[in-house]
Amino acid sequence: MTKVYDMPKSAPVTGRIGHLIDNLMSGTPEIEAERAVLITESFKQTEHLPMIIRRAKALEHILRNMTLVIRDKELIVGNLTVKPRGCQIFPEFSNRWLLSEFDTVARRTGDVFTISDDTVGKLKQSFEYWNGRTVQELATSFMSPEALTALDAEVFTVGNYYNNGVGHISVDYGKVLSKGFKGIIEEAQQAKAEADRSLPDYIKKEQFLNAVIISAEAAIQFGKRFAELAKNQAAACSDGVRQRELLQIARNCERVPANPASSFSEAVQCFWFVHMLIQVESNGHSVSPMRFDQYMYPYYKQDIERGTLRHEEAQELLDCLWVKLNEVNKIRDEASSKAFGGYPMFQNLVVGGQNEEGLDATNELSFACLEATAHVKLPQPSVSIRVWNRTPDELLLKAAEVSRLGLGLPAYYNDEVIIPALVSRSVSLADARDYGIIGCVEPQKGGKTEGWHDAAFFNLPKVMEFVIGNGTVNGKKAGITTGDFTSFTSLDEIMEAYRKQMEHFVNLLAQADNAVDYAHAERAPLPFLSSMVYDCIGRGKSLQEGGAFYNFTGPQGVGIANVADAMYAIQKVVFEERKTTLSELQAALERNFGLARPAAATAPAPVSPDTLTQEHIIELIKKFLLEGNQISLAQLGAQADVKVDLGNSRSQGQGNDARLREWLIAAPKYGNDIEEVDELARQVGLVYCREVQKHVNPRGGTFQPGLYPASANVPLGAATGATADGRLAGEPLADGVSPVSGRDTSGPTASANSVAKLDHHIASNGTLFNQKFHPSALSGPAGLEKLAALVRGFFDQKGMHVQFNVISRDTLLEAQRNPEKYKNLVVRVAGYSAHFTTLDKKLQDDIINRTEQTM
Repeated sequence: MTKVYDMPKSAPVTGRIGHLIDNLMSGTPEIEAERAVLITESFKQTEHLPMIIRRAKALEHILRNMTLVIRDKELIVGNLTVKPRGCQIFPEFSNRWLLSEFDTVARRTGDVFTISDDTVGKLKQSFEYWNGRTVQELATSFMSPEALTALDAEVFTVGNYYNNGVGHISVDYGKVLSKGFKGIIEEAQQAKAEADRSLPDYIKKEQFLNAVIISAEAAIQFGKRFAELAKNQAAACSDGVRQRELLQIARNCERVPANPASSFSEAVQCFWFVHMLIQVESNGHSVSPMRFDQYMYPYYKQDIERGTLRHEEAQELLDCLWVKLNEVNKIRDEASSKAFGGYPMFQNLVVGGQNEEGLDATNELSFACLEATAHVKLPQPSVSIRVWNRTPDELLLKAAEVSRLGLGLPAYYNDEVIIPALVSRSVSLADARDYGIIGCVEPQKGGKTEGWHDAAFFNLPKVMEFVIGNGTVNGKKAGITTGDFTSFTSLDEIMEAYRKQMEHFVNLLAQADNAVDYAHAERAPLPFLSSMVYDCIGRGKSLQEGGAFYNFTGPQGVGIANVADAMYAIQKVVFEERKTTLSELQAALERNFGLARPAAATAPAPVSPDTLTQEHIIELIKKFLLEGNQISLAQLGAQADVKVDLGNSRSQGQGNDARLREWLIAAPKYGNDIEEVDELARQVGLVYCREVQKHVNPRGGTFQPGLYPASANVPLGAATGATADGRLAGEPLADGVSPVSGRDTSGPTASANSVAKLDHHIASNGTLFNQKFHPSALSGPAGLEKLAALVRGFFDQKGMHVQFNVISRDTLLEAQRNPEKYKNLVVRVAGYSAHFTTLDKKLQDDIINRTEQTM
């Protein structure tokens, strides 16, 4: 590697950061009622006003009255809740699900929250007002019966925006830093003055611009409230050092977010105010800082050159901000908590890459951001690195060094694929070069885009089920008639039926997404958020009404490897080797290969090693295998190596079913650099992507496909029957564009080669490739070089994204058995990282079962 960049010295972690982390993680997150009460009060008082004004006045009412907290030792202020990592409730989007779960949120298996009786009472009272007024209820009323049937059949889900705010946005943080909200108010006032009052749309434009002004003024006053609080605390403080810190906080908050930032500390404080207030207005997740090292760098550089800031001081400010980003939290319904466990907020922050002119954009903050992640060792922000052929080796090695810590961070993205992919969606070249990542893996131009990423999770193997069932699965007719599966004579005929079913279901998906889109525009326009995205002020429209310059809807396909492996297995076992027939295969799949389809099975309670007998272990293992589950001795609490004779148990099915499943599993699999299988995976992906990109949305934009699951591959797998790749009913689907766990047996390079053969350009909403390494594989300087070389090699072949878990299977099993000893263990779940012990067991098992690679 040729050195092209001098990496700045690492700054030490300060004691302040440890104190802030300890305070953050000191207790179980708690549900608070304050925001729900305040927005309900406001809406009751503004029923005579247009919705956009009601939303602005609601934000104003909340910011004037919410409880302010300055936590001990923090340098960046602004709280979303009174308790650390608490969450507020947003009843205007949906609330009935929470009514039914008040009694269980403290006892569920993942993402546990506490809630007081007083809070329950306040929320129930607030919810009464919202009956019939929520976004979810309106969205449901817009949906066709066919789309609702497909949702019920779990072919796809639009649950993210169905129950919550949209989020999935990155605003123009740099604009607020350089203009302040006073500047945004002036911009809105000028737009009002220049608007043609004779045009009929002036009425709505005026209302929107008035809402922007109300929201911006509320943000300014919010900063002033914190300035006053900091002054009061300083006056009462006997610690001289802390008193000076509080007075500096007061000066920062007096200036920002009202005015342009004049220093790095003001810029960091201004960023946080903007970021947290977006969350107060709406509970959408994946609100992403994106290219933080670019828009923050001028303030850092200026202060360093003036001599008013030392690198160590800047690093501590960043570390403080990283801790603050972990305060952002939300509650999801119990089913969603199992799919997206670990309290994820998907706040993606990107370093490196190119600038708008195509030159490398790496700077000192690029390294400092990676260093902050190494210092705090927390899941947020979800740090990512853009890589291209001129990325400095030192930055890539620094990223590899952070990867080796085992946090699952950073994720790696390929400029050479993503930039042309965005250009193909009519994004200008300059804007495409300035892309960042939203949420999990979704590229977009920040500050100009309403991307609607994660618009749906689409179950690709479920479509194959409807091919096999000729439009019917489990007695439910949700698909179309594509022919008797047992009558097909070639894989081409099966693929054609797959295309037809895909066209049908993607059309219903687009209908459902657009119904939700319309509902948000009507009931939840967001003037504060819209004020920071081009060109909402110029167009006089909120984001939800199409005010952004770029408008997309991005649903993602899940389970591409399962479908590809299944189709190749059919080609091999049925059409080439003629070991079975389609009729026999169909029957075996319906029987789950002779195994009882598992219910929602859970692991047995651990048994004390002192009382655990060998017979006890054998019976428990047999029981779980009969239910189609996997279980380890470690999960049973056993310490001994026990050999088990399963005899004639149905763990592998019986007779022909077991033999047929063995043949299907033995067929070559995607992920081993086998051209025929990999080409089939490519075609399976293209069938989905080509259908998605045909559709348009209500905001004047287009649909763009992605191929990633977040962690929805687990619940979507639970809703899917046995598949012809040998997968049992209820087992997780393949993770993103990764091979099926355990079936990529030819090493990490072969796996990467297979993934690179997919068409990542057409999947412009993002693809996700997970790899897991044993820590020994990356030891020493050579280990870092190998990881960097793997990334560059994969990207040279036009792979889009890759991320790494660097942790041993044994460690994960130990953490599952003794969670109290591993509270700080952070792992990569999907497009995000989370504390392992907060995850539902099925998600934990999915991570454990991923192929553990060595170099």
